[in-house]
Amino acid sequence: MPTYPRILRRGDTIGIVTLGSPLPAPTINNGIAFLQKLGFKVVLGKYVYDEDGFLAATAAERASDLMNMFTDPNVRMILPTRGGVGVAGILPYLDYQVIAKNPKILSGYSDISVLMNVLYQRSRLVTFSSLLLIDFRADTPAYNFNQFFEATSTIHAPRPITNPPGTLLISKVPGDVTGPVVGGNLTSIIDTLGTPFEIDTKGNILFLEETHEHINKVYRMLNHLKLAGKFNDCIGIVMGQCTLCQTSYGKTYDDLIDEFIIPLGKPLITNLSAAHGMYKAAVPIGASINLDASNNLITVLEPTVTVD
Repeated sequence: MPTYPRILRRGDTIGIVTLGSPLPAPTINNGIAFLQKLGFKVVLGKYVYDEDGFLAATAAERASDLMNMFTDPNVRMILPTRGGVGVAGILPYLDYQVIAKNPKILSGYSDISVLMNVLYQRSRLVTFSSLLLIDFRADTPAYNFNQFFEATSTIHAPRPITNPPGTLLISKVPGDVTGPVVGGNLTSIIDTLGTPFEIDTKGNILFLEETHEHINKVYRMLNHLKLAGKFNDCIGIVMGQCTLCQTSYGKTYDDLIDEFIIPLGKPLITNLSAAHGMYKAAVPIGASINLDASNNLITVLEPTVTVD
């Protein structure tokens, strides 16, 4: 059974960590100020501002920041500054039993996808493909905040996962399945294959999205997932957008879905606004959802947080 974290309320403490690539200090500070303006308290990991090339601190140091947030009784939510690269490096240093005993809200996307799926598989913790610290700023669409707070600060259920007005979900293969949702950023998920932290899609609904890639490379990664058996194991597929992805050899992202994903024969909904796109639906990784690809509906079946 999955473990749901406790509800987030104004006045709660949010722990800020940098788990992959570094982020400039002014950007971090702007996000902190925005959270404080919303009424939250903030504590910082020791290595939040560190920078060593394309990584922040060492893997062990970044992992220690995360573990400290999980064990701090005052911290209600853990918010990474960004994704980038390198999050997989912290995985061997985490204590998954301790995390299971100290469930906290964790939100993010991009390379944080690696962490979210592993926390579900090893600690049974439901996390949220939703906002990072970089998204807490004045020009973030209201839709994104509404999605985030509805998932983390209410116990409304069932909760439909809907796109912003004017952007339609698109059913491509009919069917109606229910199961835990896993996945996230395609590039990051591919990096787990062949490791002890490989994504488990068996009996699950697989959610995928990508950004800034050429379509021929997206094809290569999807085919890698197929050869690894991940599409055989999953019961349904939700394809998010491929944000700023480049047409290759005349082929678009929509062509790739039509020619590669549809023939897999799994219930399929596409065009979910999430993660790297401007608009970010809140997808609870590890929670049970209903994918009704006959009626174009995605529904979270239970509250994704618990009340004290």
